[in-house]
Amino acid sequence: MKALLLEGIHRDAAAALLDAGFDITQVRHSPALEELTAKVADADVLCIRSRTRINADVLNAAKDLLVIGAYCIGTEHIDLDLCRKHAVAVFNAPYSNTRSVVELAIGEIIMLMRGVVDRSADLHTGKWTKSAEGSREIRGKRLGILGYGNIGSQLSVLAESLGMEVVYHDVAEKLSLGNARKVTLQELLATADVVTLHVDGRAANRGFFGEREISLMKPGAILLNLSRGYVIDLEALAKALSSKKIAGAAVDVFPKEPSSNSERFHSPLQGLGNVILTPHIGGSTEEAQQNIGRFVAARTLEYLQTGSTGACVNLPAINATEKKGLHRFAHIHDNMPGMLAKINDLFAVNSVNITGQHLETRGDIGYAIIDVDDEQGPALASKIAALPGTIRSRLVY
Repeated sequence: MKALLLEGIHRDAAAALLDAGFDITQVRHSPALEELTAKVADADVLCIRSRTRINADVLNAAKDLLVIGAYCIGTEHIDLDLCRKHAVAVFNAPYSNTRSVVELAIGEIIMLMRGVVDRSADLHTGKWTKSAEGSREIRGKRLGILGYGNIGSQLSVLAESLGMEVVYHDVAEKLSLGNARKVTLQELLATADVVTLHVDGRAANRGFFGEREISLMKPGAILLNLSRGYVIDLEALAKALSSKKIAGAAVDVFPKEPSSNSERFHSPLQGLGNVILTPHIGGSTEEAQQNIGRFVAARTLEYLQTGSTGACVNLPAINATEKKGLHRFAHIHDNMPGMLAKINDLFAVNSVNITGQHLETRGDIGYAIIDVDDEQGPALASKIAALPGTIRSRLVY
């Protein structure tokens, strides 16, 4: 089988695929569409990070593609519905870089509260500005977390251990950790000394934090965004920073980011005081990239070797790692009445005994795993694939 690895996927992922017998091709960058469609044409597995967009052009070119490994947290750059219709499984790493993002957020909160960024810049130009004015401890300050998911909740625990009072707001009901309290968005903005955004990539979050929300913030508060680039109105933020409505900001993600390290970066936040700008590196630590590489590669191999989709983000979820027969078929099909009966009838008329079976559906797609205890099972592979309503069928082992 062939795997195409883009965007500098961690070496541990490449090693895992090589050990499994894959012929791998590695490209350090995110190719333009024409190059990408040419390279993916004969790939069974495609490994990407957050820059490569997966759309109809890519999927139509990738006739043999079984799996997309998203070596990142979000999957907004992948058309998941279309991947499902093409029977391409998508796996990501939703927890692997959580600690890295949290640590950066904690560090930035301390740096901004102490005014370290500006003091460091002064010293680099020879200016000595030793003063306690405007330099504050984080102990006893209120941290407001917007989005209490994996990152927000872990940040909550670490911030509280450093003496911060934590409040949060989330559209979903979440279990509060430690002494954290859920509050309204209005209360959070009006009372928090630090507001940090850790929302997901749903469409409703696009541009939701703008001039109105900034105006509701406590005067002199600090704002962080390590979630999605399109969440904050950067022009409104720049205006608030210039007027000292907001005392400082840290931004790691941007609405438009350079496609490579050679492209110039532009933002209305450049040159403003007490502002930390980082190039989308919240989860970019050696440990996080290694964890992501190992996790996604393992889930990819698990799917190919067992058919299990427990960690898949777009196909029906089946945990089927236990071997229950000599051979296993994985069958992705249109979600239609009688599909399982057709599969069973085919085995029955060929006197092949079924020893285990799983079926789950998701929207317009059904996924069945069938274990058989008969040597002639593989001979039926082409007949199963030819059943009406079949999208993709494969003999797993």
